[in-house]
Amino acid sequence: MREELIAYLETEILHGEEEVLAEDDLLGSGLVDSMGMMKFIAHIEEEYEITIPPQDLVIENFMTIAAIEEYVKGRSS
Repeated sequence: MREELIAYLETEILHGEEEVLAEDDLLGSGLVDSMGMMKFIAHIEEEYEITIPPQDLVIENFMTIAAIEEYVKGRSS
């Protein structure tokens, strides 16, 4: 999952301009803007067949690839 998330983010959101590590602060560092994050969240919902409710759209769940991976695993179980 981690590799797929990173690959999607690097190719579809960052267009190959940046490399991302699992612990990188995606929003705080400015790597991903709000529109990019919404596109990324839509991809996560589709790819992992989950629905992310509005109350879960908090920075703690989407700050890093590692946090996203943990969140998705929790939603999938």
